[in-house]
Amino acid sequence: MNKNVLLLAMCQGLITTGNILLVTIAALVGQALSPSAAFTTLPVATQMFGLLIATIPASLVMAKIGRRRGFSLGNIVGLSGTLLGYFALNQSAFLLFCIATLLIGIGIGFATLYRFAAIEASDNPATAISIIMASGVVAAILGPNLAVWVTSYFPSINYANVFISLSGLYLLALCLLQAVKFNEVSETSNSHKARRLREIVMQPQFITAVLIAMLSYTIMNLLMTATPLAMHRHGFDLADSALVIEWHVLGMFVPSFFTGKLIQRFGQTPMMASGALLIIGCCVINLLGVSHWHFLFALCILGVGWNFMFISATHMVSETYHPSERAKAQASNEFSVFSMVAISSLGAGWLEAIAGWRFLNMMSIPIMLIALGVIYWFASQKETPLTQIPLGR
Repeated sequence: MNKNVLLLAMCQGLITTGNILLVTIAALVGQALSPSAAFTTLPVATQMFGLLIATIPASLVMAKIGRRRGFSLGNIVGLSGTLLGYFALNQSAFLLFCIATLLIGIGIGFATLYRFAAIEASDNPATAISIIMASGVVAAILGPNLAVWVTSYFPSINYANVFISLSGLYLLALCLLQAVKFNEVSETSNSHKARRLREIVMQPQFITAVLIAMLSYTIMNLLMTATPLAMHRHGFDLADSALVIEWHVLGMFVPSFFTGKLIQRFGQTPMMASGALLIIGCCVINLLGVSHWHFLFALCILGVGWNFMFISATHMVSETYHPSERAKAQASNEFSVFSMVAISSLGAGWLEAIAGWRFLNMMSIPIMLIALGVIYWFASQKETPLTQIPLGR
C-alpha cells in the first residue's frame, strides 16, 4: 500500500464525508430559514457554484505553489466556511449561511484534484483510483450518520452543531495533508499541435460525452437535493432521509470498483444507455409511492445510474483531445457540467415546493429519453477516438 495514496484517500474521504453531511441537512436548513420556498435549496446551489468557480483556479494555483500548499489553501477556505456556517445558523442568518456554503464549495472544488494527485503519487494508477473511490463508500456511511448523531446528542438551533463536526473533518484533513509527499509533475510534452477549442468541442464524441455527463449529473443532483424535502413533507424525520442519502451515495460510489471493467467489456454507449434506463426506473419507483422503501430503493438506483453514465462520459471525453489540449478541453467539460448542476441545485427546492415531487420525477423521464436519443445518435456516427494517454496521466 502506497502511504501517500492512502493519506490522500483519507483526505478525500473526510472532505466527501463533509460534503454528504452538508447535502443531508442543507436543504432542511434552507427550508427553515429561507424567506420563500423558491430559495430553499439556495445553500446547495451556492455550494455547487463555489465548486464551479474553484475548479480552474485550483489547478492554476497548484501549478504556481505546489500541491501541498494548494490543497492546504483549499482546506482553509473550506474550514472558514464551516465556522461561518456555525455562526450563521446560531444567528439564523440565511444569507450568511449561503456565503458559508459558497466557501465550503470552493474547498470542495480544490479537493476534486485529490484523485489526480493520488495517480501522480502511485506507480499503479488503477489501484490509486480504486483506493480513492473506496473513500467515497466510507463517506457514504459516515456522512449522513454523523449528521444524525450530532443532531441527536448535541441538539442546537438549525443544526448549528453539525458544522462544528464539519470543521473537525476539514481540520483533520488539513493535518493529514502535511504528511503527504507529493510528486509534482509538469505537463507532458507531445508532438501534436494544439487545436482551437471550437474544433475540440464540435466533435460528435465530445458533444455526446458532455451532454451525457451534464444530463446525468443534473437529474441526479435535482432528485437527490429534493429528496430530503419530499421526505420531510411526507412525515419522515432526519434519520429516515439520512439513511436514504446514505444508500444513494453508496449507489454512486460502490459500482466504481467494476464500472471500468464493464465499460471495457460492453463499451461506453451501452453503459450510458443502461445508466439512463436505471434513472428512468428510479423515477418510475418514485411515482409508484412515497413509502420509505420507495425513496430508499429509487435513490440507490439513481446513484448506480449516475455512476454508469458519468464515468462512461468521463472515459469518452478523455479520448477527444491530445495532452496539449487537456486543460481547455477539461475546463470546457467541467464548466458545462457543473454550471447545470448549480442551476439544478437552486431549482430543486422551488420545483419541489411549487410543482411537487411527482412533477420532478415526471419531468426527469423525458430528459433521460433525450439522453438515450443522444446516445443513439452518437452510436450511428463513424468516428474514431483519438489515441492518447489516459485522463489524468
